[in-house]
Amino acid sequence: MTSTDPCPPSGPWDVIVVGGGPAGVSVATLLGQHGLRIAVIERHHEVYPLPRAVHLDDEVYRILYQLGIGEEFAAHTRPASGLRLVDGCHRELATFTRELMTASGVPQANMFDQPELERLLRDNLKRRPEVTLLGGHELLHLDTTDAASVTAHLRQPDGSLVDLRAPYVIACDGANSTVRSQLGIGSVDLGFEQRWLVVDIRCRLEFDAWEGVHQVCDAHRAGTYMRIRDDRYRWEFQLLEGESATDYANIPALRQLIGPWVRNVPDDRLILLKCAEYTFRARVAQRWRDGRVFLAGDAAHVTPPFIGQGLCAGLRDAQNLAWKLASVMHGRDDPEFLDSYEAERRPHATTMIKRAKVMGQLMTGGGRIATLARRRLVPTLARSRAVQRLLLDSRTPALKAGPRVLRRTPGTVRGALLPLVRLPGPDGDLVLVDQVLGDRATVVALPGVDLAAVPDALPAAWLTVNPQGSEGERYLARWLRDARVGWVRVDPDRVIAAAGPAGVAQ
Repeated sequence: MTSTDPCPPSGPWDVIVVGGGPAGVSVATLLGQHGLRIAVIERHHEVYPLPRAVHLDDEVYRILYQLGIGEEFAAHTRPASGLRLVDGCHRELATFTRELMTASGVPQANMFDQPELERLLRDNLKRRPEVTLLGGHELLHLDTTDAASVTAHLRQPDGSLVDLRAPYVIACDGANSTVRSQLGIGSVDLGFEQRWLVVDIRCRLEFDAWEGVHQVCDAHRAGTYMRIRDDRYRWEFQLLEGESATDYANIPALRQLIGPWVRNVPDDRLILLKCAEYTFRARVAQRWRDGRVFLAGDAAHVTPPFIGQGLCAGLRDAQNLAWKLASVMHGRDDPEFLDSYEAERRPHATTMIKRAKVMGQLMTGGGRIATLARRRLVPTLARSRAVQRLLLDSRTPALKAGPRVLRRTPGTVRGALLPLVRLPGPDGDLVLVDQVLGDRATVVALPGVDLAAVPDALPAAWLTVNPQGSEGERYLARWLRDARVGWVRVDPDRVIAAAGPAGVAQ
């Protein structure tokens, strides 16, 4: 539920989440699914109305299904066709086209409007009686002196003060995190800072433009174009020295930038929704945990947007941390298990930020010589299958072997996600494998695996895949055999934590 009362419910709370953006609402929802009582502190009453993030991949779309909004989100997203590189004169350098739909029915690249996604997340949160969203409440200070709990001192909408207490706090309060600042946690600068103009326009006329993402590879004026929805479009342009967003405050002024895409569209058909300046940075918090307080989302990391992983990283944080906190609070794991959150997520997020940085530099960096080199080399490189996989494959790196990923697990599957396929559900209809697995750790195995081959410490839940069954079962069976394993343990975040041989009895 949502509360703006001067006296919010007093708890008891299991976890306090600071920040009601996508990462905060997601982690609160996942914790609520485990039966924990959650308070979400958000200083704004409503969803921030302007669009920001516009892309998520199939791995994160998978998390939306786990949150319970996967089907609803489908009506608010548009699959992206791929990537087209053009030079400063908009001459095509290379085009990388992807299949719009995967075998699981979940597109690899999905364009969306962030306010719409946030409204879906908040509406979904209202279905969880365990979670209370405190809109209009401002965090003043966290008291971490108690060894067993954390106290959040808040200012309520009417100006009065109130305290909330819980064993754990998760800070999802953005790049300028109040919690991170109060805890004295610095950031590691990964060496990227650029000023960009971000423009969102609504137009009901069709543009004469390829449907995928356009990247303008030009050292003088790099740019990006994307179609977000049927009538929504996003442009991003690197600002030159001395320029600011006020120089492009209306459609006539923007024509010099967006003209190549809208030359045949009259000004009065272009509705400017947003024109704002952003400084793109690459930074990671020095530590993601301070006792009973955890950082997640932009509070823990910020990335340049070139591979569309900013919001994705926050939802990955939420999924990784939520099930571990639930496991600890329900007594299934020791508190030290929570150290695996930073051990796994920080290297992964850092790798993705570095990828975004490199992609931005390759596409837009350098001077005139670099621009000429791209003109000559990109068409040749585009024919390389390795380059095509790099630009189009939505799979992110496997997690490093943190405390929960057993090092004896074969390297081919260690820390990777279980493939997303569709399997027969209880009523015979095909459903995503995650719906079959539920919120428990499960052993996924080939037929005939000897129970004695699986360590006693692994969970009792068991899913046997039929190599002659449905398309999804056949795919999983091939995947297990290609990895040279007979079984894998899949944790609630779909990460492979252990694997072993078939051990089939003769």
